[in-house]
Amino acid sequence: MYFPINSGYTYREERKSRMLICFIRTLILFVVIIFGLRLMGKRQIGQLQPAELVITILLSEIAATPMQDNDISMLNSVVAIMILVSLEIIMSAISLKSMSFRGLLQGNSIVIIKDGVIDPGQMKRLRFTLDDLLEALRQKDVFDLSEVQYAVAETDGTLSVLLKESERPVTRSAMGLKNESDSIPSVVIMDGKRISAPLFPEGAKKNPPEKILKTKGLDVKDIFFMSVTSNGKTKIIEREKKQ
Repeated sequence: MYFPINSGYTYREERKSRMLICFIRTLILFVVIIFGLRLMGKRQIGQLQPAELVITILLSEIAATPMQDNDISMLNSVVAIMILVSLEIIMSAISLKSMSFRGLLQGNSIVIIKDGVIDPGQMKRLRFTLDDLLEALRQKDVFDLSEVQYAVAETDGTLSVLLKESERPVTRSAMGLKNESDSIPSVVIMDGKRISAPLFPEGAKKNPPEKILKTKGLDVKDIFFMSVTSNGKTKIIEREKKQ
């Protein structure tokens, strides 16, 4: 005798099974993504470099596909995620060792306002319009372009602004003190390497860092960070010596 199969019951069981598999896959991929992002380091979304943003988008795409389709191998997705995370870690490690690679990967900060004067060439290079500049200044609570001494376009897309001496919240003139000319530190050494073209070169030109280090009995490779201003003020952080 023939007994028909209860197709409705079979369908419900299969549906429950697929939902359970989807739940387990989602949980596993969530843990893998969190672990991968922790390995990549903490950084706000607005501070992501181009390569980091690309990897973040790829991670989300790779993780979403196996969660939507149970027929796609989850192992392949996990391997792809680990490859991308490893690639990001390797690139970060190379960036720490090579300033040229760091510049190629992340770009360099660019001065677009110097001594109160806009540099049209740099703005054109950045494809930065006057509307973009004025909007970025307003976000820094600066509504008058004439108040700006320096403005620097950073690699993460933000704008750093230094107001003129007379426009700063608490000025030396308001306190009855003698005003001094603005002197921005030149960052001349980072990670034991000499920066040949500092963003603000005036301090390095007037006070060569090699000469300063020689008087202190130090070498460039011994320095983690060093900056110098045109009036001779220096900031030196030595590298930790290996035990």
